[in-house]
Amino acid sequence: MASRRTFIKNTSMVSIGLMAVPGFARQRFSAADKLNVGLIGVGLRGTNHLENLLLRKDVNVTAICDVDNARISIAKKLISEAGGKSPKVFGANDNDYKNLLALDDIDAVIIATPWLWHTRMTVDAMEAGKYAGVEVSASNTLEECWDLVNTHERTGTHMMILENVNYRRDILAVLQMVKQNVFGELVHFRCGYQHDLRHVKFNDGKTAYGKGVEFGDKGISESKWRTAHSVKRNADVYPTHGLGPIAVMADINRGNRFVSMTSHATKGIGLHNYIVEHGGEQHPNAKIKFKQGDVITSTINTANGETIIITHDCNLPRPYSLGFRVQGANGLWEVDGSRMYINGKSEPHSWDDAKPWLEKYDHPLWKKYGGYALDAGHGGMDFFVINAFIESAKQQIAPPLDAYDAAAWSAVTPLSEVSIANNGEPQDFPDFTRGLWMNREPYEWMKETY
Repeated sequence: MASRRTFIKNTSMVSIGLMAVPGFARQRFSAADKLNVGLIGVGLRGTNHLENLLLRKDVNVTAICDVDNARISIAKKLISEAGGKSPKVFGANDNDYKNLLALDDIDAVIIATPWLWHTRMTVDAMEAGKYAGVEVSASNTLEECWDLVNTHERTGTHMMILENVNYRRDILAVLQMVKQNVFGELVHFRCGYQHDLRHVKFNDGKTAYGKGVEFGDKGISESKWRTAHSVKRNADVYPTHGLGPIAVMADINRGNRFVSMTSHATKGIGLHNYIVEHGGEQHPNAKIKFKQGDVITSTINTANGETIIITHDCNLPRPYSLGFRVQGANGLWEVDGSRMYINGKSEPHSWDDAKPWLEKYDHPLWKKYGGYALDAGHGGMDFFVINAFIESAKQQIAPPLDAYDAAAWSAVTPLSEVSIANNGEPQDFPDFTRGLWMNREPYEWMKETY
């Protein structure tokens, strides 16, 4: 397999010349120019982004910010080992990131912090004129969703939601099939985040990995903050891994939009059972009443008449799946079982193995650069999402996944919370484009101009 490190260090990204795939656009910068990037949050996810940035010859990592000194030390060591200059360091307090944003030598920032900080940091970045990339989900409330859109429109500064699953190989192959009308007129979708995260939500750093039952101040990494959402909120708190790819296939915000949504939640017993199993019935955390239901199911209606079912299932033992299903008048794809059925091509009432179909419609991006991407993280998706961000920032053009997308996808969280609290009452989706969805052009990277 080709070396991604060799490829990126020895090849100018301007030579890629891909206008029609996600974020690969002609550079405004000259070959000698570099994009100065700051990282806000260098925990596990932020460090993954840092490692990919350090392999690029068109990027300088000039500043880093984190309130955890141990993570700062790890990041500084990675930069030094890559031959980079020592970055400016921020993290004296929770608001020190604002001093990073005030630097003149920062063109763009990547935000990989706990969820509650995503919107406020992204808004402050746009206010400071910095091209912002934010991890998922982008917002926690409807007010925050509107903050992203309003700040983008008022300042003219762009932000990108860094939804890496949009760049997954099978997703882009199915997107090809959608745009070439293989499934016919689209009717129904399913997606979600179905991932046993109990070992992530409880970890004290002292017991074996996956066996801890502490969180908050006693937790490490995501257990410091992520578990609190399960204690406080009965909502789909993490919708975009599933919904982002489906939204692109359905032309959401670009000829289509989400109209309304209903949500329901089961009882929540999974996290309690995990604590009892690994900490005992007498452990103090065994007395906690977790508000979040173990399985949350939401159904969205779109303006074009499709339905989308989203499932959040992270607190029970299960294998990983994003549960994708794409169904049209002429056939469907289901990720679980990796199966496909196309009317007139498949045997009647029989599933095809999806692999030959996915290979046939493999996206040009993956055909050409997949060998360089596979060690970038998450099966290669991280290579493409970061490249899309960097190339868009260098041109100062709208990213492939923009503020309107970030707002619409993230709005599932607060809307599901209200719907569940009101026995599944339908919730109207805000039109974050204010009607412009009817005339906005489709995603540039969908067009058949390879």
